[in-house]
Amino acid sequence: MGETYIKHKYDPILPQKDEWPVVKLSKSRKEFIRTVAEASKQSVLQITNNNIDLLKEELETTLYREKLRIKQNPWAVDPDDEQDFWRKVKSNLVQLSQDGSLNKTQKKKKYIEILDEITTRYAEEIASNFIHSHYKLTRRMVTYGFSRLLNAARVKGIKSIFSNQYTLQDKIQIVGETDQIRELASKGTIVMVPTHFSNLDSILIGWIISVLGLPPFIYGAGLNLFNIGIFAYFMNALGAYKVDRRKKNLPYLETLKTYSSEAIQFGVHSLFFPGGTRSRSGMIEKKLKLGLLSTAVEAQRANFQKGVDDVAGKIFIVPVTINYHFVLEAPSLIREHLSITGQERYYKESDEFSTSYKISKFLVKFFTKGSDISVSIGKAMDVLGNYVDTDGHSIDKHGRKINTSDYFKANGKVSVDVQREEEYTHHLGKRIVEEFHKINRIFSSHLLAFAAFQIIKKENKKMDLYSLLRLPEEDIEISYDSFKATCEKLLEEITELEAEGKVQIAPHMKEGIDKIIDHGLANVGMYHAKRPLVKNQDGNIVTQDLSLLYFYHNRLVGYELEKHFK
Repeated sequence: MGETYIKHKYDPILPQKDEWPVVKLSKSRKEFIRTVAEASKQSVLQITNNNIDLLKEELETTLYREKLRIKQNPWAVDPDDEQDFWRKVKSNLVQLSQDGSLNKTQKKKKYIEILDEITTRYAEEIASNFIHSHYKLTRRMVTYGFSRLLNAARVKGIKSIFSNQYTLQDKIQIVGETDQIRELASKGTIVMVPTHFSNLDSILIGWIISVLGLPPFIYGAGLNLFNIGIFAYFMNALGAYKVDRRKKNLPYLETLKTYSSEAIQFGVHSLFFPGGTRSRSGMIEKKLKLGLLSTAVEAQRANFQKGVDDVAGKIFIVPVTINYHFVLEAPSLIREHLSITGQERYYKESDEFSTSYKISKFLVKFFTKGSDISVSIGKAMDVLGNYVDTDGHSIDKHGRKINTSDYFKANGKVSVDVQREEEYTHHLGKRIVEEFHKINRIFSSHLLAFAAFQIIKKENKKMDLYSLLRLPEEDIEISYDSFKATCEKLLEEITELEAEGKVQIAPHMKEGIDKIIDHGLANVGMYHAKRPLVKNQDGNIVTQDLSLLYFYHNRLVGYELEKHFK
């Protein structure tokens, strides 16, 4: 396939590691944790309105939930002293409620002390352990390991192991606004927000950040990933802070948000997956989790409050889409999605990629088969969703420069307004989703899966989704000619969308339709035991797994292409 892709060698924008914000942060880790714990404590006190009874209730709820979690859902990564810590919290709370000798002010002071212990523990637990020598080693390991696998696949014979003919950039193409992100990263603070389809995303994005010559970013990684040896090593080296999804109590959620907001204010580039978790359905995320996103808005306001209102205090939101032909975990993700949305109407069995061995095996497979990945870097925006130029100035719809700090002012002064910031966060979430769809890069496999599933749906008009997915695969066959005609029609629609700037198309989609179909069939879900689409002996199109076909079809939901199948 002819690629119009240019490989770049990007020099680091900060060659000296001591200049890296993440290194500065790790040097002042102790004070930083103290700052986060203190700010989280204040935030909880504010939410409970400084009311002693509400605070007591929050502390009791936290204790109850934590004890339940330890009992019902323990993980190998949990610290050994968990039970002791919460036992101590319990005895302190019991003692306080029984102690009649204290007046209200003294009691309140004691409750705040307990809260302080909890937020300090959480801040310590969340904080990343960035170690520069590990980072360098990991980066070398990733690049070296991946390139070896690539060359073993493409250069035959003994030479292959030592060949440098193919590099990772042949496999993973970085497209889009690469110069702008480099320019802005040296002026202000970047918050990168990628789509999320696979557990490999975080390692992949870590590698991309380093290829672009950017200093390491910090990002929130699910604590469950630290259960897996190979991931734990990478996560710690790449500056990941830990997010524990089991903890839903107020002090924890506030500490997590404060950690992110304070790190952004510190000038550390951050990354979070705004979808929250991997997309279970295979669709580009439509609804974003606004919790972490709100920390970028909050940090921007805090910078303005401190009087840092030049470009150095500005926060740039950069959307990124990761485009794969396949997703390793697709079978279990789509099962989970269908069981949640369809409840009893869908039956599921489970199998997850849970060990270092399985992941390593997958990586070998992935790099030794010729399937490409592209990563699209979108245009940077300010926290209000306006595009920014290379100098970091915000530009409104009419192309005029605007001053973002004005939007955080009341009576000429930057002020805290929770409701206003919530609205800004909602709007920013919407803008990110719009940008995801614009910079999404359509591959042949997405086109084919969408066409095939829509044809099957059209032929079984009366069925709802769950009945449709229970059709016996052996009864489904699409004649090659009608499949080809549908793909051609779809391609026309998509090319029109591309011309309007509403989506992007991979270069291999510029070939003839038969070539595109061959390419798509070779790549769609290529590692699954059951393939979502194959050609049978008669040359017609059949599926071995309808749910998987649905998963890959979902990548093109959101462009109103369904209307051509009525």
